[in-house]
Order: sequence, then C-alpha cells, then structure tokens
Amino acid sequence: DYVLKPVRADRLAQTVARLQNGLRQRQPGPQTSEQLDPVLQQLRALLSASTEAAKPDAPLQLLQASVGNQLRMVPVTDVLHLEAADKYVRVFTTDGTEVLLRTPLKELMQRLDAQVFWQIHRGSVVRATAIESVTRDESGRLSLRLKGLPDRLAVSRLYAHLFKAM
Repeated sequence: DYVLKPVRADRLAQTVARLQNGLRQRQPGPQTSEQLDPVLQQLRALLSASTEAAKPDAPLQLLQASVGNQLRMVPVTDVLHLEAADKYVRVFTTDGTEVLLRTPLKELMQRLDAQVFWQIHRGSVVRATAIESVTRDESGRLSLRLKGLPDRLAVSRLYAHLFKAM
C-alpha cells in the first residue's frame, strides 16, 4: 500500500490499520525462526567482514589524479593544500600545480595522517609543516598563509583550537 501527497488523515489511518493487521497475522512460529537462523548467521558474517574492510590501512602515500586522459600519481609528501570543490577535491602541490581528485574530501581525510594534515575549514585541509604564518584579524578570525601559495586561507572557529599558543 502507499499514501499519496498531500496526505489525508483518514487514508493514512487506513494504511496503518492494514499494516497492523498484516503484522499480527505474520507472527513468526518456531519453524520460521529456524529458517532465519542461517540467514542471520550469513548477515552477521558479512557485517563483520565489511567492518574489518572499512578499517583504515596505513596512511595514503600516493594520490591518483586524472589529468586529461592521463592518470597522474601525486606523492602525498608533495601536497600543500586540499580544497573541496563540488564533487571533486582540488589538490595544490609544492611545485605549484593543481590537480583534481574524484574522491570526496571527507573520505580522503580518513586515509590521510591526521598529524600531518590539519583540517582548517569544512572544505579545506593543509599540510601542517607548510603553514608559513597565522594571522588574527581585529574581529578574532584566523587566517593562514602557506609556503608557496599567495592566497590566505580562512580558519573556521571549529578548527581554531589547532592554533592556540603552546
């Protein structure tokens, strides 16, 4: 059964009543639970296998970026800054080039070393050792400059704690 929009209260009540009657009639008996045990065991095995596969391995060493009809291998050691751009991630490297990745930033962050790459904004990640200076303006907002990049990058309040004096 289904309910069309705009939802009418009487039609919704009728659908709920029909579902409740159907569920009452389908009370599982002992033979039904015996039939479900092998299926449940398979599902548990698949779940445990998928959680083990989801555990992060060693941090990424190379990024695979498409450049035209080529695949360019960018060593993570050459990455200065990562910036989310719609469905892509812009990667700025030490040699001044920029490449695009088709991996979302959130997914990429799980594979990068958190001690090396700091998230400074929802859509920006920088190499900590590439930070040249951090500036606080008169309203208290932080921005930073990276070695080799002319632009200043804004630091959101959520990540400002990374720059407290030690």
